[in-house]
Amino acid sequence: MAVLSAKAVNRATLARQMLSERADVPVVEAVRRLVGMQGQEAKHPYVGLWSRVSGFEERELDQAVEERQVVRATLFRGTLHLVTAADYLRFRTTLAPVLEAGLRMLKERAEGLEPAKVVTAAEKLLAKEPLTFTEVRDALQREFPAVNERALGFCTRMMVPLVIYPTGTRWGWPANPKFALADAWLDARLHTRPVPEELVTRYLQAFGPATPADFQTWSGLPKAKPVFDELELEQFTDEAGKTLYDVPDGPRPDPGTPAPVRFLPEFDNLLLAHARRERIIADEHKPAVFTKNLRVKATYTVDGLVAGLWTAATKRGVATLTLTPFGRTAKKTAAELEREGAGLLRFLERNAKTYEVVTAS
Repeated sequence: MAVLSAKAVNRATLARQMLSERADVPVVEAVRRLVGMQGQEAKHPYVGLWSRVSGFEERELDQAVEERQVVRATLFRGTLHLVTAADYLRFRTTLAPVLEAGLRMLKERAEGLEPAKVVTAAEKLLAKEPLTFTEVRDALQREFPAVNERALGFCTRMMVPLVIYPTGTRWGWPANPKFALADAWLDARLHTRPVPEELVTRYLQAFGPATPADFQTWSGLPKAKPVFDELELEQFTDEAGKTLYDVPDGPRPDPGTPAPVRFLPEFDNLLLAHARRERIIADEHKPAVFTKNLRVKATYTVDGLVAGLWTAATKRGVATLTLTPFGRTAKKTAAELEREGAGLLRFLERNAKTYEVVTAS
């Protein structure tokens, strides 16, 4: 079994993530290739696409959302993701066990909760019009007064196929958005049969080579090894002796392929899609990126690995991108970061009068 070096695994992942070279593809195709993008907050997928798609402009994603080709909805790991409408319809049933299992998090708050009845009531409410979750909880509380209102809302979020209703605000959605029934919004039915084998293949195309444990971390689905065994996949060994699986036609560039600096948004799936994350971030840097309150900070990569954090802000017309490196930065790399960072800053803070990229001391 061939051995893949750490750098070979890194370069293969970057190529699939469109981070070794920006892809000249439509936005919908980019989102499809990524099998969705973490969308816990509305702005993050826009930043992720800016770093991955050649000449990306936010109106392209706005238009895809308005045309209902892309949706923002609860999916992988029970978290909000931006996915193509086709993938949502195809994989929502496959991931239903993950979402339903999330109800265990309610613990004592689930007392008296009857999910089937709540689902029926919530669907009836949302069939009339899109509603915020505050509105959903308030209405359900009147119908189920003995049940915890948070439990009622969480049950709806996990068990009713919903999409977030877009508005004309920047980044597509407001902070307290409304939700709509997915089948009504998309005028289509969910695929009725689970297709985990398709999801594994798509995962490897976007994040491979990888292990079943990696897939489980990304998707939330347990017991993935039998699905991997059913597929015709290539097998490799990493430097630790662990078996990696891959689709036969997956790109595996030469490990010496240059990797340009790239800026990743908060919660980027590249940092969340593997059980072991050393292919993209060194263990010693994880505490600086993954916080105790479950945030995943915005990062930048150098030579394919996370090398620091970034923040952007505008004050009195001056837009500033602040870099916080994890170590020393070579002069050539600093110049590359400044060029790339200036482009990102103009994308984010389009109304600023002046722009600057600074490094935190």
